[in-house]
Amino acid sequence: MSENGLTAAQDKMRAGGVAEQAIEVFTHYYRSLEQGATGLIPEETIAPLTEIDSIEDVEVSEEQAREALSRTVLIKLNGGLGTSMGMDQAKSLLPVRDGKTFLDLLVDQVMAARARYGVELPLIFMNSFRTRQDTLDALARHPGIEVDGLPLDFLQNREPKLRASDLTPVTWEADPSLEWCPPGHGDIYTALVASGVLDALLERGFRYAMTSNSDNLGAAPSARIAGWFAASGAPYAPEMCRRTPADVKGGHLAVRKSDGRIILRDTAQTPPEQMGYFTDQFRHPFFHTNNLWFDLQVLRDTLVARQGILGLPLIRNEKTVDPADPCSTPVIQMETAMGAAVEAFEGATAVEVPRSRFLPVKTTNDLLLVRSDVYEVDEDGLLQMVPDQACTVSLDPRYYKRIADFEARFAQGVPSIRHARTLTVTGDWTFEDDVVATGDAVVGQEGAPGVITSGTRL
Repeated sequence: MSENGLTAAQDKMRAGGVAEQAIEVFTHYYRSLEQGATGLIPEETIAPLTEIDSIEDVEVSEEQAREALSRTVLIKLNGGLGTSMGMDQAKSLLPVRDGKTFLDLLVDQVMAARARYGVELPLIFMNSFRTRQDTLDALARHPGIEVDGLPLDFLQNREPKLRASDLTPVTWEADPSLEWCPPGHGDIYTALVASGVLDALLERGFRYAMTSNSDNLGAAPSARIAGWFAASGAPYAPEMCRRTPADVKGGHLAVRKSDGRIILRDTAQTPPEQMGYFTDQFRHPFFHTNNLWFDLQVLRDTLVARQGILGLPLIRNEKTVDPADPCSTPVIQMETAMGAAVEAFEGATAVEVPRSRFLPVKTTNDLLLVRSDVYEVDEDGLLQMVPDQACTVSLDPRYYKRIADFEARFAQGVPSIRHARTLTVTGDWTFEDDVVATGDAVVGQEGAPGVITSGTRL
């Protein structure tokens, strides 16, 4: 039955215009799935990775940094729609500061680095079918961002969702687009090849790629890290940050006991009964930022040697075909993580970076923080934290989870939280301008719905 399922899935992908390289990779993971692969990495099979280089301790000359950056391309993962916040377009198009979007600030960062170091530094987005046009339209408003001979984007592949009962491609007449899913951001390596972008970069003399999520404003171009990576001779290196109690969900690196390779383990790859080990910030002291550096030539050589398949660990996600309908058909989505490629390259390493390089916006709590006076934007488009420690924000998800609801309640701007440790809002409150929070600020349920008037001190 599963053989029929594989053939049906392959046929559907070809009919849908999916690249042959992506179909080969899908086939590899389908075989793993039908053989019972779970992708789980038990604690007893790994040893914690406790010591890595810190970028603050290494010596990199200005010339080394400039030379390395001159051969670097910046690739931003931009396939997400921000659906968890109720968005229906690329999250990178969400206004963040002074009317500027994530994309605008990314462009500012790239243009500043180009001017400072006198380098080309291409900016290329990995889009999905749903984010491509809006993103390209937004980039058209930034003349000069494109590098001659290189595209501004390439497309992430897609694959069929599989019925959990028999591994055949699911059908969903109510919305056929829900029959498809992305293969996870581990698809970047296949998509770089299938799109021709990898060869185009190598032909133009680029050697290194720095990759990160488009909603992480901390992951700006770094000549210093580029210089360290080039001098290290490593084929691949993720940026890591020290974990705090707030980072228990982030993936971490470990050493696989069977072969000594560094590997990535995410939450979905940890046996449920071993989550205590996973969340222990002292046992596994670094978390994975999803900011990655890799050698483009080594990537190409490795893909050629492996016939296009890096063999990243499978992540088996059990969902329903319509994520909004828990009663819809149960499906399995096969995914891989971009950071899991660390185990595919002999000599891969990692580097510790400051927490300032990890500033993602996953929720409206994060959005309030980056819009607030906790941060200032410098002349290079970088968000610089003003106080020593950021405020912890907790907004009632019943009223603030969706962007439209959040914007309506903060239409006059977010409160000042520079001098607050925490801001907790429970209930339905609309904030006027000039609201200031200090210490442990709390807005409770009593009196809601209501208005926090201008000049209020919390």
